[in-house]
Amino acid sequence: MAIVKPFKGIRPPKEYVEQVESRPYDVLNSEEARKEAEGNEKSLYHIIKPEIDFPEGTDEHDPRVYAKAAENFQMFQDKGWLVQDGKENYYIYAQTMNGKTQYGLVVCAYVDDYLNGVIKKHELTRRDKEEDRMKHVRVNNANIEPVFFAYPDDKVLDDIVARYAAEEPVYDFIAPIDGFRHRFWIIDKDDDIATITKEFAAMPALYIADGHHRSAAAALVGAEKAKQNPNHKGDEEYNYFMAVCFPANQLTIIDYNRVVKDLNGLTAEQFLNALRENFVVEEKGTEEYRPNKLHNFSMYLEGKWYSLTAKEGTYDDNDPIGVLDVTISSNLILDKILGIKDLRSDKRIDFVGGIRGLGELKRRVDSGEMKVALALYPVTMKQIMDIADTGNIMPPKTTWFEPKLRSGLIIHKLS
Repeated sequence: MAIVKPFKGIRPPKEYVEQVESRPYDVLNSEEARKEAEGNEKSLYHIIKPEIDFPEGTDEHDPRVYAKAAENFQMFQDKGWLVQDGKENYYIYAQTMNGKTQYGLVVCAYVDDYLNGVIKKHELTRRDKEEDRMKHVRVNNANIEPVFFAYPDDKVLDDIVARYAAEEPVYDFIAPIDGFRHRFWIIDKDDDIATITKEFAAMPALYIADGHHRSAAAALVGAEKAKQNPNHKGDEEYNYFMAVCFPANQLTIIDYNRVVKDLNGLTAEQFLNALRENFVVEEKGTEEYRPNKLHNFSMYLEGKWYSLTAKEGTYDDNDPIGVLDVTISSNLILDKILGIKDLRSDKRIDFVGGIRGLGELKRRVDSGEMKVALALYPVTMKQIMDIADTGNIMPPKTTWFEPKLRSGLIIHKLS
């Protein structure tokens, strides 16, 4: 059963939120962060990308950079740009993209739930990325950025969220980069707080949607602190880490597409003939073609769009991994025909988030940088949950959740 608790959030006063808030640390590089934070001393990038306070080219993993994060975090509190709430609350964070709104509950999740598998993952994590985030959590003694969870649909929670969301939000702004609306409310009534805790306690699992490295780092630092404390009791704040939890049915997963530099020595005609062994190939002309169902792919090659439909028998509907379009395309196109064995390391392939549109695939190919582009139908939340429930791991570069959580709306201190 999933254990969550309310917490005393550290947040910007309303008048500062649009100066403090930022994109997550891992969706932009140091140069982009430096540019976005230019002229804004209150930007959270000074805490989550503190290399921007050093000369260009400074290694973001330099010990001085981590120390600067902690120094800036303290300064933000000293100057009143971040202020801790006086009581433990839950919070609501709503994001509106293209007219659709998803409502997340901001909670503290339980470290042991991550370690024992109640919080389920669907991606592998890299130790170097975990260690980077662990250093950041340690030096700040805080979860500066939340992770992104999904939970099974729950009408009781929906009703509580709807009641608060009918009131005036604490924050309400349009983010300058993504153009999406972000709103925030405080759940401070004791009865509602108790009900939320109880509803989560009845759930068999929570699911990491986005933020596998942050989840691992937060949980590992929590476990580390428990070991280091000779008087550890189990109720300390470091036993919990911050997450925004959304009902699974509200989440939007968009396509995560592929572009490849060459055809592995084949001509375009030979490549198309090789595809016909396992796919029904239909030429669609110069108009953009988007996949319209599972097992249907869009391909752009030499100025033309094609529909590729996997033939019956090339996949197993009873295999939670084998049925995925990312598996089908990896096995039957990228590996078998193009000779790309490892999506994580092969330099001949690159990945393009669907938020950039099919036009970006066309541009990359037309420029001559890439030879062929492949667009996939998005995975479903049910597929992700089925994979997590069976203890399987998704292939790399499978899911792209949008909109991304903005950072800086709330922070969780570990003591």
